[in-house]
Formats: sequence, C-alpha cells, structure tokens
Amino acid sequence: MGQRLNRCLDVPVALPPLRRRLLLLFIMLFLWLYMFYSCAGSCAGLTTRGSPAPPRAAPPLPPLLPGEPGEESSLEEQRAAPDAGSPISSFFNGSGTKRLPQAIIIGVKKGGTRALLEFLRVHPDVRAVGAEPHFFDRNYERGLAWYRELMPRTLEGQITMEKTPSYFVTKEAPARISSMSKGTKLIVVVRDPVTRAISDYTQTLSKKPDIPTFESLTFKNRTTGLIDTSWSAIQIGIYAKHLENWLLHFPIGQILFVSGERLIRDPAGELGRVQDFLGLKRIITDKHFYFNKTKGFPCLKKAEGSSKPHCLGKTKGRTHPDIDQEVVQRLRDFYRPFNMKFYQMTGQDFGWD
Repeated sequence: MGQRLNRCLDVPVALPPLRRRLLLLFIMLFLWLYMFYSCAGSCAGLTTRGSPAPPRAAPPLPPLLPGEPGEESSLEEQRAAPDAGSPISSFFNGSGTKRLPQAIIIGVKKGGTRALLEFLRVHPDVRAVGAEPHFFDRNYERGLAWYRELMPRTLEGQITMEKTPSYFVTKEAPARISSMSKGTKLIVVVRDPVTRAISDYTQTLSKKPDIPTFESLTFKNRTTGLIDTSWSAIQIGIYAKHLENWLLHFPIGQILFVSGERLIRDPAGELGRVQDFLGLKRIITDKHFYFNKTKGFPCLKKAEGSSKPHCLGKTKGRTHPDIDQEVVQRLRDFYRPFNMKFYQMTGQDFGWD
C-alpha cells in the first residue's frame, strides 16, 4: 500500500518518513485551499436572504464622463474603485456578500464629500465604492442588480456605502432611493454656498480655461443684479429647495447634515457625529489626522490599507481666483433667506452669515 501511494505521489521510496509526511500534508493543504477558493467564488454569490445573486459577470464601470462642467468625479477617483471580486481577491480583501448600500453620501458637490468618504473608509466596519456610481441619476435603467455588483463585499455587521454628490440636486433620486430601501441613511455635506459656487467654478476653470468670468456667469443682468439661478454653480447652493424634495420621501431624522467647514476645522468631531449616525463604534478619532498647512486641510496619518500618510489628490484644495467683492456680497444677500430656511429645516445654524 505504501509503495503504491509513493508511486502515485511520485515520491522516492528513499525519502525519510518525516519528509514523506510533510510532503503529503503540503499536498493535502494545497487541495483544501483549491476547494476553499472554488467555493468562495460560488457560495458567496448569495444575497442576505439566501437567494441566488445575479450572474457574476464583471459589469462595465459607470461611464467615464465628466457630466456637467465641474463634475466632482474624476478619472483618478474612478480608478480607486474596489476589486472586481474574483474568488481569491475577494477572500484576501474580506470574503462576504455584495449588498445594496445601507448609507449614501448624496451631496453636495464641492462640499467635502470625497474627504468624508476617504476618512470613513478608515473604519473597519465601513466598505465603500471608490468611484461615484451615478446610479440614481445617470444609470438607473441598468437596474439594481447592476448597481449591487459595483458594491464591495461586506461581512455581517459591516456597512456598504457609496457617494455621488449630484444625487442631492437630482429630482428623481429621492423616490428612486426610497424605492430601493426606505431605511437608507443619507448624508449631506454642505458648505457656505458662496464659497461652494466659487470652488465649483474653479474646478471648471481648470478644465476649460476659456470659460467666461465668474462675475459674468453669476448674473442674468449685471446692471439689475439679477442672479442667474439656472447656472448649476448657483443652483446647487439653494439647499433648502433641494431638501424639500428629499423630505417628501425621507424623514429629516434619516438625513445627517455634515458641515464642510467643521470637517476641515475639526475632522474628528464631525466623524464622531457620522459614526454615531451610522451606528458605528467611534474608532476614527483625533489620532487619525494631521493638518497639512500646504493644502490647508486635514490629512490621514494612515490611509485605508496603508501605513503611510494620505492627503486628497492634487485636484482638491485649488487656489480660488479673485472674485469682485461686490459680486460676493450680492451672492451672500441672495443666499441669505435660503440659508435661514435651511437652518430651520435642519435645526442647525451653519454660520454662513
């Protein structure tokens, strides 16, 4: 029997018994790992209810389109998307199930959504899509199965998240997200609408240097001082108007409003509020941040899956152009009543005046 086994394994009879046992154990371990990875690829494709998931063919990523001028998503950010979910990579990155997100950062553009997402990904119980899926505004016709396939795998107790800032200003988005799950937790990062508009313009200017001046785009008529609310950079900052649409489908308590200014001044404080809102243990604290004087905002001492410091990319923290102060003041006057209403709706004074 021993000689027959040696011939099958092609092990020389002359090997000492100890070596033969070690070689046999190595072969058995290799076979076990092979079976384990094979099972990981087929068994993990079940939903939380145990029903078969859609075919695991890798879907195309959301189109690499800039959308409206100044769209926050960039090629660099889309390359930060999670792994494609092969059996071996999903095992080493945490095997589990692809679930629809339980929480979504829905806005606002140029408010600090990328910073918030990167900070949150430090938490071991948060798994998030790196790219902006744009499902509820651009890709809704592809269906929830396509959307779920973009999500990272999560274990029991972990939260799946994504962020697409344009959802906040998309009229159809609230009803669509509510249709997916009425219990979805929503996060909105807001910022002084005047500063936000200038930041929005600055981003567009970096891509299209020949666009008109900020001042000329702000007004329908400079002489009368009539603000052009059709310009997206202005319209996005009318937060109260957009929030009314969301409150038709979600209670105010299901939406967390994060201050973009406080996120810079006190990132740990704002992250504490976010972790509480998501029902997570407060793991992300002051010890995770340091202030980068060159960029002018906080950076992570250690990024997700790395032991090195991490700051947001070069597209963040651009120097704003000088804007006529009369124009800035007129914009402040324009936004003031909308800001006051927003403070009343949210129960928070963001101090923009």
